[in-house]
Amino acid sequence: MTKPRTTEPMRTQGVIRFEMPDDELAHDHPARVLWLALGKLDLSAFLAGARSVHGSAGRPTHSPRMLLTLWTYAISRGVGSARAIERLVETDRAYGWIVGDAHVSHHVLSRFRVGHHAALDKLMTDILGALMHKGLLSLELVAIDGMRVRAAASAPSFRRAESLEACREQAALHLKAVLAQADDPELSAAQKAAREAGARDFARRIEEAVLVVEELAASPTRRGEPRASTTDAQARVMKMADGGFRPAMNVQTATAGHPEGGPRTIVAIEVTNVGSDMSAVTPMLAQIEARTEQLPTYLLADGNHQSHQGIIDAMCRGVVPLVPVKTNSSAKLRDSAIEIWKENMATARAKELYRARSSLCELTNALMRARGLNQFLVRGLHKAGCVALLVAIASNLVTHLTALAT
Repeated sequence: MTKPRTTEPMRTQGVIRFEMPDDELAHDHPARVLWLALGKLDLSAFLAGARSVHGSAGRPTHSPRMLLTLWTYAISRGVGSARAIERLVETDRAYGWIVGDAHVSHHVLSRFRVGHHAALDKLMTDILGALMHKGLLSLELVAIDGMRVRAAASAPSFRRAESLEACREQAALHLKAVLAQADDPELSAAQKAAREAGARDFARRIEEAVLVVEELAASPTRRGEPRASTTDAQARVMKMADGGFRPAMNVQTATAGHPEGGPRTIVAIEVTNVGSDMSAVTPMLAQIEARTEQLPTYLLADGNHQSHQGIIDAMCRGVVPLVPVKTNSSAKLRDSAIEIWKENMATARAKELYRARSSLCELTNALMRARGLNQFLVRGLHKAGCVALLVAIASNLVTHLTALAT
């Protein structure tokens, strides 16, 4: 019998391949369209503090357009970790296409995400301006809502004043011991610097927690013995959606859209450590006006936002507040604006418009959680605000991707 001929794989033969990285992605791939959309926006604010300029020595700064595309694409895929993005750059074709021949570490990604709050705020405003210029954003109907997001702190890290004093003493002793090892020949310079930085950071966080406890103790409305976290002093224990109490931050969002469906656009976002939504109406309206130079016609909110002062402020600005009236309210404030609001909420038109609140707010909350905002991986209100802004920017870009890229 004649032996069949087969072709076996050859792995020892050298091969020269010519590849064009730009051809690895389809022209309508979301990563490519995000790159095009961000290219039409002004990103110069991200380079305001760059020290490397043409004509002088220094390492070039990473492209803000590339880093923004990388972050927004990752967020749109539910990835919110810098380390996860660094791994995906090596394994996923789309992430590799965004980076090209550059090397981006998780340190670079982390610093970029939390180091440009003003630039992210401006980019958010520019996107809303571009949408309004194209006629894609209407502020007739805007709904606001608060979403509790788990903070980067554990429950046992919250301590009372006596415990914090003990921690302060331990931190001082630890720093003294670390500084005493400065002449240890078995430790490298990098190890000594890392240990000293860690000891100083721990002492700093203890001092921040002490100041927060003192501030809370001086508050006349405080109930119970105040406590603060030694991990993130700005985190607060809040009641979550499942009824439990955990360290969290309150992310307030304002979403514009049509009651019958269509795209939802985040027009304002703010991160606070106040567990209540009662005082959110006034600052959210101020932010909407600052970003769009307009105010909504109707403002929808749930009963947790029923602050009479906020309702009066809204009506003085010409905004119609659609907030449920609490029948068991014990407020003694009597104002003509309050009476008009109560009468308006009893009309069929107000009830019909209010039905759109959940479709605006709850969809936005669900999408933000699906895009990585289940827990903050950073500490402090400033950094958490940067993360929330970046998620809002990514959400708006993905929602209006085709329109912004053309």
